[in-house]
Amino acid sequence: MITIADKAPWLKDKSLQKLLAVLSGEGEGARVVGGAVRNTLLGQEVSDLDIATTCLPEETLRRAKEAGFKVVPTGIDHGTITVVAAGRPFEVTTLRADVATDGRHAEVAFGRDWRVDAERRDFTINALYVEADGTIVDLVGGLADIESRTLRFIGDAEQRIREDYLRILRFFRFFAWYGRGRPESEGLKACARLKDGLVRLSAERIWSELKKLLGAPDPSRALLWMRQAGVLTAVLPESEKWGIDTIHGLVKTEQDLGWAVDPLLRLASMIPPNTERVDELASRLKLSNSERERLEAWASTVPPPPEISETGFAKKLYRSDKQGMRDRLRLALVSARADAVNDNNAMMRAGHLSRLLEFLDSYDKPKFPLSGGDLIIAGLDKGPEIGKVQRAIEDEWIESGFTLKREELLAKIPDYAGKG
Repeated sequence: MITIADKAPWLKDKSLQKLLAVLSGEGEGARVVGGAVRNTLLGQEVSDLDIATTCLPEETLRRAKEAGFKVVPTGIDHGTITVVAAGRPFEVTTLRADVATDGRHAEVAFGRDWRVDAERRDFTINALYVEADGTIVDLVGGLADIESRTLRFIGDAEQRIREDYLRILRFFRFFAWYGRGRPESEGLKACARLKDGLVRLSAERIWSELKKLLGAPDPSRALLWMRQAGVLTAVLPESEKWGIDTIHGLVKTEQDLGWAVDPLLRLASMIPPNTERVDELASRLKLSNSERERLEAWASTVPPPPEISETGFAKKLYRSDKQGMRDRLRLALVSARADAVNDNNAMMRAGHLSRLLEFLDSYDKPKFPLSGGDLIIAGLDKGPEIGKVQRAIEDEWIESGFTLKREELLAKIPDYAGKG
């Protein structure tokens, strides 16, 4: 008997223990399942707690309500009830068996067989249960795969994928987070053979999985195998000719310099800095407005020339997107650091880029001293001319290194009025 009682502080949660007890009485059973068990065994953080039970959904509702829990029938047709205790949600799902699948969704029948419930899940490491006392219940060989850090489909890999093609992306995502060495061969071959089924997936689900994969501590090996299997090109064709070689250096730089893991910067490193391609990608994957805007800013930002001075950089920054410039500089620094192993010039370039990044992080955009109202007071008519004159004077102010005073700028209005 294997137990995680001493490794799982979440198991001591009084609300969880009460809920498990409520769902286990009168001949029924309930166990925590999935990610919480897997992550505890791997020594990783646990966030969500999912519970599997033999209780039918209506019985789960009744018992939870009578015990004083708040209940939300989030997915009752598929057997899932969200039970909220002390502000913490627990997803409780009745044991299930698949009746029919269409490559994405399943028609299920509720059951009482724990093995059947385990065998319908995707990977062995995700199908481990734990009793209220911490005892592990392993019906599919998940413990051995946890030990070896092997990501393995339960049963026949092709069958699991044909049931739900999202499992192709989940295979690489979970490998990025939990796998070691080379992906399990049968699973990898099945993903390569069935990659055409990815067209059945919604854009939102594809991007959700990609973003989670790119959020792994080091996704470089998973991305390499995705490319080898043809899966990466299928979901991210922009990466095909651009490549993923920068990812390894980006991960190392993140670790060396203490950068936070940034899925969007990692995505940028895999695609060409072309605004048209970025727009196509953003539309196809239905990125959020903020994600689209950040990638567009990165693609449209012109990187500074080598050895630009801080004064020159400040001038350039004034009319640049700060985040777009940061992304450009960070990826340039990654490339310079990689080249610096055998190139002293690259080492010097890396040092310069680091200084520019430090400058950018402390940069506050100066406020232009003049407004459109100042130009109207000076005698300019309302209309397009005000904008042209204001921008021309602003250009001169920038070129001065932001040193020209308000009075000096006001004196220049007559010089520009009526031009153009």
